[in-house]
Amino acid sequence: MLAVMVAGAIVFYAYQRWSGPVSSPRDDVLAQMPAAASTVLYIDLDALRQSPFLAELYKWAPQPKADPDYAQFLQATGFNYENDLNRVSVAFMKHGQDTALFAVADGRFDRKKIAAYASQTGTRETRGGKEIFSVPLSGGTRRITFTFLRDDRIALTNDATLESSFSQPYSDSDAQAWGERFRRLAGSPVFAVVRQDAAAGAALSTKAPGGLRSPQLSALIDQLQWITIAGKPEADHLRVVLEGEGAADAATRQLSDVINSLLVLAQAGLHDQKMRQQLQPEVREAYLEMLKSADVSRIDRGETKSVRLMFDLTPKFLEAARTAIPVAPEAPRDKALPNKSTIRN
Repeated sequence: MLAVMVAGAIVFYAYQRWSGPVSSPRDDVLAQMPAAASTVLYIDLDALRQSPFLAELYKWAPQPKADPDYAQFLQATGFNYENDLNRVSVAFMKHGQDTALFAVADGRFDRKKIAAYASQTGTRETRGGKEIFSVPLSGGTRRITFTFLRDDRIALTNDATLESSFSQPYSDSDAQAWGERFRRLAGSPVFAVVRQDAAAGAALSTKAPGGLRSPQLSALIDQLQWITIAGKPEADHLRVVLEGEGAADAATRQLSDVINSLLVLAQAGLHDQKMRQQLQPEVREAYLEMLKSADVSRIDRGETKSVRLMFDLTPKFLEAARTAIPVAPEAPRDKALPNKSTIRN
């Protein structure tokens, strides 16, 4: 009996050692993403549905207007993304001024009904051994092209040809770079990975609230090579982790200092007497709670250096966010930003 157990253990170890790692549905979906992408977004709906925070988020988020294309699709196929979509990963690729998307989705699809619907409303052909469907969107000349990779997996794009998304030329280093960042985010059911092109800082500068707008912050963000944003539900709140990664140690150190200073500035704005009068006490406390949960750290990975910002979003914060976001006062241009030691509760 002992000999059988030992032999079984040896066989199991050999299988694990030489058969290679077992691929998960998450890894399979992410492996389909083109390495030429500028941004990859991943959402695991199965994992999120188990979180109480998702129910709070659904209650908080504004209800989207009924889309006629989706309503017709739902009626014809019975597919409802709120219940039938398991996971989806979307890659965004820039072509000049245009942005194309390529998505791979796992779910409970009725393949026959979807194929029949697409054939009636669009075109159906076989290319490269794949059955390709192209469906027009109402109100314009845009089309969605898709194919079944298997019964429970679909690939789709708004690009002219679906095949181009599968055959984007890339180097092994590109694939390894994306794969490394996907592995770091293995515990997060929702995340986005951005490969920098010096545009994120400019976008932040135009969209940030006036009191938190910082040309210095925008310039430092533009020096980053990668930006990741991840969310992980924990009980009734969502832990949000933002990380900026670059090659220059000086830039990431400055970025850490600026983020810490802006957090202090935001707290100072909430302690301001005028802001106390403008905000309801529970709203102010919700924002303070979020800011106090924030933690900034630096990570040295050898060739790259990172700045990580973590904070919690709670149901209390979501309720407070229904009102206008408070704006911190402008920092005097001839004075340094404050540090943590200047704020008292």
